[in-house]
Amino acid sequence: MEHDFTVNMNEFLPLRDVVFNTLRRAILTGELKPGERLMEIHLANRLGVSRTPIREAIRKLELEGLVTMIPRRGAEVAQITEKSLQDVLEVRRALDALCAELACDRITAEGKAALKKACDGFEAATKAGEIVEIAAADVALHDIIVQATGNQRLISLINNLSEQMYRYRFEYIKDESGHENLVSEHRMIYESIMKGDKEGAAAAARLHIDNQEKSIIRQIRIDPNRKNGSRRH
Repeated sequence: MEHDFTVNMNEFLPLRDVVFNTLRRAILTGELKPGERLMEIHLANRLGVSRTPIREAIRKLELEGLVTMIPRRGAEVAQITEKSLQDVLEVRRALDALCAELACDRITAEGKAALKKACDGFEAATKAGEIVEIAAADVALHDIIVQATGNQRLISLINNLSEQMYRYRFEYIKDESGHENLVSEHRMIYESIMKGDKEGAAAAARLHIDNQEKSIIRQIRIDPNRKNGSRRH
């Protein structure tokens, strides 16, 4: 399978980091599919680099949980399974509700202004329809709420989970039929925080995660190659 990766060379980054960022983006956006083998020689040729930075990137991607090493097969893009999704979202649901509650009490005037701007930005991104931009706008909005808590332990936990959320985020954002709901849910969270309605904000945050889970499971079940985590051979 041929991939036309976009390699953004950055004079301030080592080549291994450029390769890592390129492969990571390809996995997160679904350009490299779950279960797809990562052949070092093939990837090196496609990116115009030696095998060393490819090998280093694959090792880092494995540590992030985006790549799995399979005996006698080598590296593969990690599967998105219903169980892995539910495990991540079970924790994220509780933490997002807590963040929304704390933000009601602690968000500053500047934070409220930034949150409004982020909501507007997300809505504009969904109208443009570019998946990468929608995902970035989604992350930006949720980051404002998380930072508003002022709780460094909580922020750290959310940041750790975010790495595992990226692929799932792209899966539900691909579902264009759900974009209107995403905008509406963000507005519910935003309005509750603006009013200081802790109960409403937490409920909206939980609903947001519940609907994401339904959407992603629907996507997983549509693709027979990924159902229940089966691999492509």
